[in-house]
Amino acid sequence: MMKLKSKRFCRGSFKFGNGGNSVKGGEKRCGNNDNTIISEIKWELRPGGMLVQKRETSGSSIGEGMITVRVSTVSECHDVSIESTSTFGELKMILSLITSLEPREQRLLFKGKEREDDEYLHMVGVKDKDKVLLLEDPAIKEMKKLHRLAGTQQIGTPYCTISV
Repeated sequence: MMKLKSKRFCRGSFKFGNGGNSVKGGEKRCGNNDNTIISEIKWELRPGGMLVQKRETSGSSIGEGMITVRVSTVSECHDVSIESTSTFGELKMILSLITSLEPREQRLLFKGKEREDDEYLHMVGVKDKDKVLLLEDPAIKEMKKLHRLAGTQQIGTPYCTISV
């Protein structure tokens, strides 16, 4: 993560207690008004290159950032817990363990569009309990069918002998 200089902004904050003179660490008074406090804004750089204000996390619990994605196939539905900052390729790897389809045989659709392996779930907008559709790649499905047919057919002689 990049460290950027932060600017100080005045923002109104109504803190009561100790006659309004209590100041938290890292905050300074702004102007003549006792209720206005200066605080530093921390910034973070997201994977997509967007610079945003860093969120304050009051308590970090185990599994924070984990989302449950409902993956629906033609006949089955699976609930998969995964980090929200994971890629669709990582989701395919988890699904390969559940569905016995190799990642290259899978097509994942979210909001009606096929998603590439290097796209991040949170950047596309996948939230907790969202539905992702899993389809088998039609080209690979056809190849499997042809291999299955070729394995079951008896190979006969290519010519017949005719005697007169």
